[in-house]
Amino acid sequence: MRKNYVKLPLLIAALYFGSDLHAQTTQDTVTKENKIEEVVVIGYGTAKKRDLTGSIVKVSGGEVANKPNTNPISSLQGKVAGLSIVNTGELNKEPDIRIRGTASRYGIKPLYVVDGIFNDNIDFINPNDIESIEVLKDPSSLAIFGVRGANGVIIVSTKQGKSGKMTVNYSSNFGTKFLTDKPEMTNASEFKTLFDRNLENQNIAPYAFYSQYNADTDWVDVMTNNGAIFSNNNISITSGNERNKIYLGLGYLYEEGLSKNSVLNKYTLNINDELKVTDNFKVGVGINLMRTKLPMTKDYNAALNATPIVAPYNDEMGMYNQLPLAMGAAQLGNPLLEVEAKEGTNRSYQNRLVGNIFGEYKFFQDFTFRAAFMADITHQTKNQYNPVFNVYALDVFNNATNGYGSVTNYGSTNLTSVNQGWYDSKKLQQDYLLTWAKEFGGHSITALAGFTTYYDSYTPTEYRATQYANGNPIPWDPKFWYTNAYPFIDPTTLTQLRDTGDTEDWIAWERTNVSGLFRVLYNYKGKYLLNGSFRRDGSSAFKEDNPNRFQNFWSVGAAWDVTKEDFMNNIGFLNNFKLKGSYGSLGNQVSPFRYPSYPNYVAGAAVIFNNQLSPAFIKKFRETNDLKWEKVDSYEFGFESQWFSRRLSFDAVYYHKETKDLLNYIVQGTEKFFINSGNVENKGFELSANWNDKINENFSYFIGGNLTTLKNNVLSVFQDGYEIFDGPSITRAGDPIGSFYGYVVEGVYQTQADVLLSPTSTLGTYGVGDLKFKDLNGDGIINDKDRTIIGNPTPDFTYAFNIGINYKNWTLSADFQGVYGNEIFRDWGNGSSFTQFNFRKDRLDAWNGPGTSNWEPILDESRAYNRSNLSTYMIEDGSYLRLRNIQLGYNFSPSILSSLNLQGLKLFVNAQNLVTWSHNSGFTPDLGGSPTKFGVDSGGYPLPIIATFGVNVQF
Repeated sequence: MRKNYVKLPLLIAALYFGSDLHAQTTQDTVTKENKIEEVVVIGYGTAKKRDLTGSIVKVSGGEVANKPNTNPISSLQGKVAGLSIVNTGELNKEPDIRIRGTASRYGIKPLYVVDGIFNDNIDFINPNDIESIEVLKDPSSLAIFGVRGANGVIIVSTKQGKSGKMTVNYSSNFGTKFLTDKPEMTNASEFKTLFDRNLENQNIAPYAFYSQYNADTDWVDVMTNNGAIFSNNNISITSGNERNKIYLGLGYLYEEGLSKNSVLNKYTLNINDELKVTDNFKVGVGINLMRTKLPMTKDYNAALNATPIVAPYNDEMGMYNQLPLAMGAAQLGNPLLEVEAKEGTNRSYQNRLVGNIFGEYKFFQDFTFRAAFMADITHQTKNQYNPVFNVYALDVFNNATNGYGSVTNYGSTNLTSVNQGWYDSKKLQQDYLLTWAKEFGGHSITALAGFTTYYDSYTPTEYRATQYANGNPIPWDPKFWYTNAYPFIDPTTLTQLRDTGDTEDWIAWERTNVSGLFRVLYNYKGKYLLNGSFRRDGSSAFKEDNPNRFQNFWSVGAAWDVTKEDFMNNIGFLNNFKLKGSYGSLGNQVSPFRYPSYPNYVAGAAVIFNNQLSPAFIKKFRETNDLKWEKVDSYEFGFESQWFSRRLSFDAVYYHKETKDLLNYIVQGTEKFFINSGNVENKGFELSANWNDKINENFSYFIGGNLTTLKNNVLSVFQDGYEIFDGPSITRAGDPIGSFYGYVVEGVYQTQADVLLSPTSTLGTYGVGDLKFKDLNGDGIINDKDRTIIGNPTPDFTYAFNIGINYKNWTLSADFQGVYGNEIFRDWGNGSSFTQFNFRKDRLDAWNGPGTSNWEPILDESRAYNRSNLSTYMIEDGSYLRLRNIQLGYNFSPSILSSLNLQGLKLFVNAQNLVTWSHNSGFTPDLGGSPTKFGVDSGGYPLPIIATFGVNVQF
């Protein structure tokens, strides 16, 4: 094994001293005495945490501002129990996020709410502009979001202006990235040994072109930009008085990817202004602007597979080398050429405006009416140039020289072309909310009623055009990278990309939701709490005569603050103990098509009409008139507690979610249709604890962690026995969603007698040296009935813990995060292609005679038996523990600040992803994916070490 793994008992022992990681340090968070009075943002308003019955975790903006992550959600990994985040090192790619498991066949992403506006991503938010992030997980807090609440909600509040003296904040974060945990592949010598053995096992003559190839290339190193730069600079101004409060934030991000010549440039502007017109009436406006130059990123799959015996570049010929024809020339290309020679050939920009304007009027003392109008408008452009390259093929015969070595077109492409695209999306939202808040006697009531609409649209347009066949190539100049570039483009080649399959990638669509909502928060003397929510959602995705066009979602929650009872007065060590529980029905509107009730038309078989052959169009799928959105019945119960003068907090909750009436897209032969059928269950425990202690005026420390268990089970799908296959994954009743499915390997056939004495396989031609699959049903035959669940990508539990100390002006903290009990499907280095690729070093132990190996099969690329039959040979342990973040900071003393005329000055150094203990053979064990196919390692992209130095200055 290339990495060590901390054993389970040690992890449990560490978690015994754990804490809820949404607290960062004793300096940066509210005190434990005040935390119970903490105000949190909930759907359509705010509330004191003590008045709520659900599970809401608040993370301060400072927790994400000083981390080297362009997406603020990436910094939440390990911070919140029940929140699973899978990060990636690929530039501008969203992390995989799941709250309390995978509840649907199509959707996993939570709803984001940024300053009130609903969204499906928050790429436009500068982490330095964030005031707080609330993670909502339970039905009591989620039902108010109706059809978009089932996957959880993450609420982001940006910074607002404050009354008082104007303050100016400047922050800068600069650092570098480094490749870590590189997979172990064979070098040139080892590759030749294995390739020769492969040919020998096929009775093929030795490879004839070794004399042409004398390099020893590590393609991963060749395409990697170790020392890639990360730079994030921000300035903000906060000002205000009793009447007007304003916040202005400006940010610039420059980030290089690990793969060469991959760069992300992002500019952000955030403005929030609130004007108090009268004592009872205020208005406000919020604007987020973003301009991004998107990166051209290449993954590492080709670099892992490319043979090491060829040099990337031919200095003598002044051009790149082509890979050997027998070793991936057509399939892999030249990985260095892809990241180096094609630099700058894909110019893509994204402009985004997210804004809101609101008015709020208080009347009759207890009533507040708020009207808000919000918009999110995105325009993206792309100009992609597809050049023609000459490469040198060392193993191609050259008639002119009567020897080997010939110039050829890279990828067999001999005509330049361009792709030009425009992609527009628009989201418009209106909220009209009436709130009544009243306290009388020991009673406190806050009631909310509202009406809201949401419009969402997307318009993709992309064309491709090619140069004239006998004309001049399109120049390597961006001003010609348009589909009408005169005189180079042949207009007859102009084609528009269109939807042709079971996707909507190239279809323009628009959809509208209209909703009514109601919520009441009640408590009596702070002891007895009751929360209730109701929402009715209607959608244009369903036909007007559909009886399910409008659906209802609701929840009820209750809590009891035991410590406010008289009989608890003499229990001094227990400062707070609240029992809580909630139940509700949540909704999920995610589907593979935006209009499951309105099938588009696609080209079908041609017909002869009026003696002419004419295309016929058919509906993409059969109509179903009574469809409805999925519903998730969910409940939880548990407690929140604080002990020993509030130095210790310990929270525990049991949760249960069952998705009913899955919106399934069924394919049966030629029939395709939607139907509501199937149930998926997720359940488990969330535990979190936190210990904060101050030894004296100069020294304090904290230690803590959280742990979440998860059991996922598909209760039903469609008809009995119906199975959904997605690559190596299967979704079927009785097993976890997206389970890996295949054969169990019990060894390698050692001799011909071993083959004859073992059950007969009907899975293909096999023999000595091949994998031996287990006869699970005992019928003496190996066939598809012997397939079984061979791995589960969902962990048994996720965990995290952090430790930290504060000594005088110094702070030191470390965050650890990991998962346990899941499997990975290795989809690279398996010999999964008929073309010869590079070998994992493990293949040095391949079977080469009786007794040489009982796991690694024979080297013989002509045999499809081992690669085409998915099995436990491809399964790896996905458990890991990672030192996610470590930071050392210094806050300058008031005396020094005074002499510098500063209000604050902090310096810090930070290291992210410093070390990972795991068992997998790929770059990282942390793998996301779709709801029905995740945990699959396809080579992908490394998760780098990022070392940064930062400064925060307040004037």
